[in-house]
Amino acid sequence: MPETERMDKARLESINIINALRRGTVPAGGLERIAVGLEIEEGAIGKQLDYVAQGGGDLKFIRGDYGSGKTFLVARALEMARKKGFATSHIVISSSTPLYKLRAMYQQICASLRTQEEERALKTVVDNWLFAIEERLIAVSGESLDDAALEAATEREIESALSGISEMNTALAAALRTYYKANNTGDFQLAQAALGWIAAEPNIGRDFKQKASIKGDIDDTVALLFLRGLITIMQGAGYKGLAVAIDEMETTQALPKNQRDKGYHTLVQLIDALDSGGMPRCYLLFTGTPAMFDGSRGIRSVPPLYDRISVVQTDAYKNPRQPQIILTKFDTKKLEQVALKVVDIYAQAYSEVDRERISHRFIRAMIKKITTRFGGRIDVIPRIFLKEFVDVLDKCELYEKYNPWDTYEFDATHLQGELRKEEEAVMVVEF
Repeated sequence: MPETERMDKARLESINIINALRRGTVPAGGLERIAVGLEIEEGAIGKQLDYVAQGGGDLKFIRGDYGSGKTFLVARALEMARKKGFATSHIVISSSTPLYKLRAMYQQICASLRTQEEERALKTVVDNWLFAIEERLIAVSGESLDDAALEAATEREIESALSGISEMNTALAAALRTYYKANNTGDFQLAQAALGWIAAEPNIGRDFKQKASIKGDIDDTVALLFLRGLITIMQGAGYKGLAVAIDEMETTQALPKNQRDKGYHTLVQLIDALDSGGMPRCYLLFTGTPAMFDGSRGIRSVPPLYDRISVVQTDAYKNPRQPQIILTKFDTKKLEQVALKVVDIYAQAYSEVDRERISHRFIRAMIKKITTRFGGRIDVIPRIFLKEFVDVLDKCELYEKYNPWDTYEFDATHLQGELRKEEEAVMVVEF
């Protein structure tokens, strides 16, 4: 890559990071540039991903309170996975996607499927897989296949590639054959319906299922089998595997006992499938609060699950190779380090920052002004601080006479309506 093109790409990434911070969100890329204090955790996750890329299956549970950086580490882990050649998905456990409904989780995995190149990538992954099959058949035949023979041979390859899945359920192969034929005949409405059915979208018409000779829909009993089939397709399309983040598991604690227990036994099922080699090239990353792991309505209430993921010790020496990565709350030192990294990123995105106006001493003073309004809780302010900090950087760049030492005061009135419940709970109200 030419030096100018590489610089332009880095600048675009820098602008994207600053834009995200300006909006109070996690940047879509370049997270390693603002990560602090996660080297050991990233190293452990990276080694797991390398193992999964070679055909293994693995998982990790990330445990931490609000403000410990769970969301950031998850985003960083999925970014690492995509750079290593994985497709990724990020789903949030909620009332519409509870832990005990595998079909809903599978649907969200398909809907949020992402690759290094694009988001909503299910169609591209399937198309790349079918194209790879055709290319391989043409290479073997020496281009002697006509269109009809190529189509017939590709359909046989679809069946062969999914033979292990079809022994238990033939519907996935049938839907993929229908998708392939519909694209070849220009029936894009049928192709879209086939892709929607594969993704477990609701309300796929009876007409599609008749044409594909499929009965029923994807449900909880076959969702895991279809996920295995999807990973097989990804591998055939040239991806190393699938990495899925399953976020906010703690919402499971609010469910009735029968649904809670069913959700926790779903976790046991997933762990055992990975350990037994039943889900090769699959990496699962779960997040939850400490209460999710240790509370009476959490994982501890199901001994078979607790035994599988409990940690040996929690002393000062972190061991992220254990089933859980235990995150500590964000502190002032880490936030200062992030701010200094943001200054460097801003300089690359726009222009060199005036280090006299934006000094390390000013950064400390700014952090103190904001934390004072949030009960001294540094762990709840990173999002708010970075949003404010980028605003100060903008004004320094736009106005030569702007001096944040004289001008900046933290005014929380503009945050009305946008505070998260954890931020609102500790905010000091001024009269």
